[in-house]
Amino acid sequence: MSLPKIPLAAVIGSPIAHSKSPQIHGHWLETMGLQGAYIPMDVLPKDLEQVLRTMPKMGFVGANITVPHKEAVMNIVDTVTDRAALIGAVNMLVFCDDGKILGDNTDGYGFLENLKSGAPNWVPSDGPAAIFGAGGAARAVISSLLDAGVPEILLSNRTRVRAENLQSVFGARVTVYDWTKAGNMLEDAALLVNTTSLGMLGKSDLRVPLDGLRARTVVTDLVYNPLKTKLLETAEGVGCVTVDGLGMLLHQAVPAFERWFGTRPVVDNATRLAALR
Repeated sequence: MSLPKIPLAAVIGSPIAHSKSPQIHGHWLETMGLQGAYIPMDVLPKDLEQVLRTMPKMGFVGANITVPHKEAVMNIVDTVTDRAALIGAVNMLVFCDDGKILGDNTDGYGFLENLKSGAPNWVPSDGPAAIFGAGGAARAVISSLLDAGVPEILLSNRTRVRAENLQSVFGARVTVYDWTKAGNMLEDAALLVNTTSLGMLGKSDLRVPLDGLRARTVVTDLVYNPLKTKLLETAEGVGCVTVDGLGMLLHQAVPAFERWFGTRPVVDNATRLAALR
């Protein structure tokens, strides 16, 4: 069936050439036989508002937002969902029929769905979650874990004040540890999450002592380049169930694709392979 107007979507950041989102959305459009297109757009901060206001006139129905625009875009959109406001960042836009721009955040959803898929026996109430990092990704992870019923968040960041800021946002269920004592969080943790870029290709290694890891702890790393980070390798050696970070990228794309193109896609092995092309 031919549509009166072919829906367009994009991922906006700077730089953006590295993004895997066009491969993911393109794969779904092709395999489901849908009309539409999804493109990468390198947009500088100074041009962001003008670009966003122009896109609906060009046939765009929405966009993903990535670094460095996730926080700045909140001051441009007309409406922000409650979860995006709590997380303090927007990663998905919908250009509404009335001309308004809606900002949402699907990172927490993507994280939780990836965790459920990769560690189906993990139960939120099993115990505390230890989290490395206190940036935007950590906010999304903490929000989703608390909503899911995790009893306590053990949080450590290289700059302690950033972790304390998140503690003030999310309340008494968050306990902050100095970065030099981050390893002390592991012994009681049912879940360990690295939300930092440490361990990513081209970045410094994650140097937190991992001696406290126990086989019953589920370990996930938001880094997906490399897919198997040193953290995941160490955790596997201890006997932990591990979950790589690629699935979060795949799952966070699902609700956006459904909203823009009208069909809910499935995250499967073919989707992973498309992202890794």
